[in-house]
Amino acid sequence: MTGALSPSHWVIILVVLLLLFGAKRLPDAARGIGRSLRIFKAETAALSEDAAPAVPAATPAANPVDPPARSTNGSTAAPRA
Repeated sequence: MTGALSPSHWVIILVVLLLLFGAKRLPDAARGIGRSLRIFKAETAALSEDAAPAVPAATPAANPVDPPARSTNGSTAAPRA
């Protein structure tokens, strides 16, 4: 098999990891990786929801109202005559 690891390769890798990190630290490391992957998955899902365009309203308003005209000073009060 080209490119695939045989079961004997996996056993060797596991033994090396066990020797490097010890039996106590391997479960903690796996737990930390699992938490990180869950957080990453949740964040990517949130990003894809934010990136989706909002669907416009199906029915337009019956009587659209124009906003009041603003004067030069920024107020909406009617100009004095």
